[in-house]
Amino acid sequence: MHIRTEAKDWEQFELKRVAGDPSQPILLRGFGLPDRGGVQNARLVVTMEELGRKQNLNTEHARERFQLTNREQAVVEHLAKGWMNKEIANALQITEQTVKEHIKHIMRKTNATTRTGILVQIFNS
Repeated sequence: MHIRTEAKDWEQFELKRVAGDPSQPILLRGFGLPDRGGVQNARLVVTMEELGRKQNLNTEHARERFQLTNREQAVVEHLAKGWMNKEIANALQITEQTVKEHIKHIMRKTNATTRTGILVQIFNS
């Protein structure tokens, strides 16, 4: 953790971490509270927030419903992880442009116009 000695630094200070059991994750958030008396009197507030239950991604069912290829199914699995095109390309050992083409095909097949829209359709399948 960085040492913050100026009150203005504390106004911008926020730290987030996910902790706990993966089936019931907790979001820990820390906020710095400055004090006019100096850094010795400053406080750190930590909040704990239960995160929503993760919905299972059934890509096999989605593959059948939307007639996805194996590669498109793999792209969807990585999209669900929140990965960017470059990360997906590296994982699948293809170019970013190829990932973009797969995403276009998936959008057409799922009748979605965004990456998030794809996931909505897949999770609701």
